[in-house]
Amino acid sequence: MNKSELIKTLAEETNISLDDATMAVNTFVDSMKKSLLAGDRIEIRGFGSFKIKEYGGYSGRNPKTGEKISVVPKRLTFFRAGKELKEFINQ
Repeated sequence: MNKSELIKTLAEETNISLDDATMAVNTFVDSMKKSLLAGDRIEIRGFGSFKIKEYGGYSGRNPKTGEKISVVPKRLTFFRAGKELKEFINQ
């Protein structure tokens, strides 16, 4: 499911307009982005949690040329499924 499918499903299941559903989904996603950027952890009970993991830089190799390269530090989003979601998936 992508974002537009989520918006359409929300509009259909709650009998709200497509514009209202779009606003609701965009507000939800934007709020999650802002929280993660601020360093907060997001937990949606029964679904899972999101957090940012920071990885330090290191020396690596270009697998094609064998040349040594420097990999810059980075931050990546990490999702961990909640217990209820895991149980639902594995029924």
